[in-house]
Amino acid sequence: MLYICATPIGNLDDVTLRVLHVLRAADVILCEDTRHTGGLLRRHEVTPRSLLSFHEHNEGARLERVLALLSEGKDVALVSDAGLPGLSDPGFTLVRAAAEAGFELTVLPGPSAVSTALVASGLPTDRFVFVGFVPRGKAKVVEFLEEAGRAGGSVVAFESPHRLRATLEAVAARWPERLVAVCRELTKVHEQVIRGTSRQVLDALDPRVRGEVVLVLAPSEGSEGGVAASCGASPREAEQVHEALGALLAKGFRTKEAADLVAGLTGLDRRAVYAAAQEVKTRLE
Repeated sequence: MLYICATPIGNLDDVTLRVLHVLRAADVILCEDTRHTGGLLRRHEVTPRSLLSFHEHNEGARLERVLALLSEGKDVALVSDAGLPGLSDPGFTLVRAAAEAGFELTVLPGPSAVSTALVASGLPTDRFVFVGFVPRGKAKVVEFLEEAGRAGGSVVAFESPHRLRATLEAVAARWPERLVAVCRELTKVHEQVIRGTSRQVLDALDPRVRGEVVLVLAPSEGSEGGVAASCGASPREAEQVHEALGALLAKGFRTKEAADLVAGLTGLDRRAVYAAAQEVKTRLE
């Protein structure tokens, strides 16, 4: 059987008991980096039977060998350096090939930088799009922003710390008031989440950003996936929701109180209205 195993995105204790059991029993463990995986195995006193490198540069060449192991009845565990294999990591080609060949496979869920960052961002989670890494080059970033504006929900992307400032500057130039979150070094000692408008986050960003970064953008206001429109409201109704929230917050209502009142009167999803209230509050501040 082929086991797709999620591994920690930072803190080595964030691994499931089931994954450790499979790693101990597997005939072969496929690793993006054997040295990196070796550290996780030593941390949890796992002695592997066999480690085999499996990364983006040799995935194609390794495919036949792995399928041969599966045909021999071997148990093969696939891990990446962090998170769930197949999500911007090696694994997609193998999963598809194994499934098409009729081999039994299963996914062992666990840590994911995508879901962790989305929840930590405080932005709407009911609908989102994961776009992988932000593309390189100004023209490509502009195309990325065009797509993000039509996403119909929150947008989650991986970004290099060296290019983060340039990307945020592009976001701020297009949507200076759009809510964003920069999630850095998630689950690690120096974990940091910076929330606010694109301009606020850019101003708060350390000039020397380091570590793994996940960028989350709020739904584009006024689009079909806007915060209020996402729960079935028309563009005009969405505008009225924002106006009502602004009036209540300006009179001193707390964010939750204003959201509860508007949601109760309109029948819209309470979570989406609360997210809209947070957005309006940030703008008022």
